[in-house]
Amino acid sequence: MKKISRKGFLKIAAAAAMGSVTAGALAACNSASSAASSAGSAASGATYIPGTYEGTAEGISSTVKVTMTFSETAVTDVVVDTSGETASYGAAAADQLKEQLLAAGSAEIDGVSGSTITSEAVMKAAKSCFAQAMGETVVTSIQLPTGDENDWLGTEPDIDEDAITETWDTDIVIVGAGNGGMCAAAFAAQNGLNFRIIEQNSAVMETRHWYGTIDSSEAKKQGVPPVDRAELLSEISRSMGGRCDQRVVKTWINESAAMHDFVSGILESAPYNYTCNLTLGDEAKWPDDTQISQTKLMFPVQQVDYSSAEKPRNQVFQEYIESLGYSIDFNTGLAKLEKSSDGRITGVIAQSTDDGHFIRINAAKGVLLACGGYAGNPYMMEQLDPLGTSVTTACSYAPADKGYGIRAAIWAGAHLDAEAAPVLFDRGLVAPGVNSGYVESPSSFGGKAFPGTVGQYNPGSQPFLKVNRHGERFMNESQEYDNASHASFQQPGHVYAMIHDANFREDVDRFHTIGCSALTRYIPGMMESQLEEYEVQGLIMKADTIEELADKMGFTGADKDTFIATVARYNELYDMQKDEDFGKPASRLSAIKTAPFYGCWLGASLLCSLQGIAITENCQAKDDNNEPIPGLYVTGDMSGSFFQNNYPCVMGGTACGRTLTFAIKSIKQMAGIDNV
Repeated sequence: MKKISRKGFLKIAAAAAMGSVTAGALAACNSASSAASSAGSAASGATYIPGTYEGTAEGISSTVKVTMTFSETAVTDVVVDTSGETASYGAAAADQLKEQLLAAGSAEIDGVSGSTITSEAVMKAAKSCFAQAMGETVVTSIQLPTGDENDWLGTEPDIDEDAITETWDTDIVIVGAGNGGMCAAAFAAQNGLNFRIIEQNSAVMETRHWYGTIDSSEAKKQGVPPVDRAELLSEISRSMGGRCDQRVVKTWINESAAMHDFVSGILESAPYNYTCNLTLGDEAKWPDDTQISQTKLMFPVQQVDYSSAEKPRNQVFQEYIESLGYSIDFNTGLAKLEKSSDGRITGVIAQSTDDGHFIRINAAKGVLLACGGYAGNPYMMEQLDPLGTSVTTACSYAPADKGYGIRAAIWAGAHLDAEAAPVLFDRGLVAPGVNSGYVESPSSFGGKAFPGTVGQYNPGSQPFLKVNRHGERFMNESQEYDNASHASFQQPGHVYAMIHDANFREDVDRFHTIGCSALTRYIPGMMESQLEEYEVQGLIMKADTIEELADKMGFTGADKDTFIATVARYNELYDMQKDEDFGKPASRLSAIKTAPFYGCWLGASLLCSLQGIAITENCQAKDDNNEPIPGLYVTGDMSGSFFQNNYPCVMGGTACGRTLTFAIKSIKQMAGIDNV
């Protein structure tokens, strides 16, 4: 395999085979960027070479393209293509970014709030255009696909020593500034440890506000009875089909309370003084009749959050570590792990996503990978989770999660769990006739994207009547979020329709769903406004009769007849207050009798993937023989041994609670302070 040499770094090729990776081909846990060697801003009175020039850069989920036309003295036209970015953020920012570039006459613009990474990519691409127009040499860092349609793993890059132009020495390296990485960094900073945290992007990642704890100080303060830990461990193991490592699960059960004490100690103290919200009482309990007619559905986690706080947790943690003299190395991505001859992980080789140069970071005590899963990588999704892929219509994941950290760990000898574990919400709203699964999207990573334009339609989790394309009811709709999505795998197009009438508000209140689906119940007017908004977009169908609704939903012929008969039968079951067909609890039945009538088509919305690297109860990565790998620790969505096949969504906050708990555990293990 051809090495990445210094000469190769200086003469970066425009394309390369996977076995011969260019210097710009790599990035932390999944992405890279394009950068120009020039500053990109024209000095006053600069002269351009008239013409039209194109620059590209990697955004959060796609290659962003900027095309600029120059006269001898000015920019005369700008085209910004962010169509592959997140629909309501980066993709929607194109016009604003265009106007900013035209007004500035340079690549130095403010960008668009909420679209930081997309804005950074546009600026990098614009710099390339300016450099070309000024006749300067442009060096482009190129992101090659992380694997391909036949081989999601690919080959570990072989980087020549001469290409490594910097060396940093530290005790602990944390890769990724998301929920796990930032918690780990804050804990390390509080304990005065010597560490570096690197992040491929230019800002900390989005905060998952809600996290699960067991018997936390907040729960005790509010008089919540202790959790039956043995029962909880058994229930989680049952949900995973016995495939989890119960010792790993116990780490979260037994140490999540201490994790909460650490987090609350920062968020509830000056200068923040935030208030903790605790989910308890009826909000943490499914209706009694669901416990009788179905397998017991536990909500044992005292889920906490600070979602109403002024600043999200990850941003607070950034400010906290900076106040203690630490910083985050942004625009610095993982290229590969390094290990000694005896198999110990000794550090990482990282790459600047600004200019593509390589950095060796030696870690005397270990490396923590907190890079996220692979939901944003269609190659990994299709090959590792074909079922989850096939039932998904929309994405609500972090597009930067492309599985690079998982791949790097495997290259270093770590073992990947055998079963996929997607977090699927039954909220993937699409128009009639749209199937689940990927569609072609040339500007998106891997050339594919899910068809939905709405990240999550929260009312989709309500247990209203749901039918397939033949108008047939096919399940008990009172289920966990992912069950409906998985059930749709057996249906045409892997989608289904949800039907309700004008009395949906009283139905939702009676259903009393819990977890994040309860947002539809306790946010005033949310469902009403969404029905209006998405009706205009052709995603919600509204009609005065069931026959008219059937037409708008796309039912024809025998399917229309079946649909009308199914609605009539469902009304009979409601009148009897007994579901003789599928056993749904009476409290979850609803009448479809009062106009106007509403319908929509749904698939799954993919939040993240939880298939990860197998770990010990101390969060140490394991090899193919289930032996720990010295010096390598894993947390977050890329850690395994916990969730298998599914995420039991009724246990709200478990995934993020595990992430934060394991982040702290990893730092304790590397620093030898497990008693803190």
